[in-house]
Amino acid sequence: MTLIEKINHVLPRKLLTASITGALFAVLLGIVVPSPFGDDIHSIKDYFWSFTTSVPLYLIYSFPVIFIYGTLTSILSDFLAGQIAKNKRKRIEPYLSVLFHLLFGLVLQWVSLMAAMLFFLVGRMLLKRERFKWSHVLKGLAIPILIWVLFMGIIWITDFFREGADYIVY
Repeated sequence: MTLIEKINHVLPRKLLTASITGALFAVLLGIVVPSPFGDDIHSIKDYFWSFTTSVPLYLIYSFPVIFIYGTLTSILSDFLAGQIAKNKRKRIEPYLSVLFHLLFGLVLQWVSLMAAMLFFLVGRMLLKRERFKWSHVLKGLAIPILIWVLFMGIIWITDFFREGADYIVY
């Protein structure tokens, strides 16, 4: 297999993994840390509002990092694990890969470590499928966009009903 064929085989799967991971990470981080600026949450209503407003924020900042850094380091992790396991037992390759994912995920401590583990798990789930096309990558990019539109829509609708009189023009 030539280098171009290898890239066309691995890169679409990794980019699709990054799209799914980026969207999932923003939602999970919103659940775990609904108030990124440390505001007090006194009720379930406050929690859900903080969650709803933090997910688009997390998505805007984390998705590009996961998409670029996560894809590159995941490719490197799998490559290094494959090179080390080539001469030894092939079954240690996934363990080496998770180890490299964790090492690259230590950049921002627990936050990036969570993203790295999520990237690894989503990538392993997608590994079961044989071939990915570039059209799958484009469709996968719709996932974070749709999540962003959904949460921003919820914010807009809630704001509209809270202060709807300000939107009505006489």
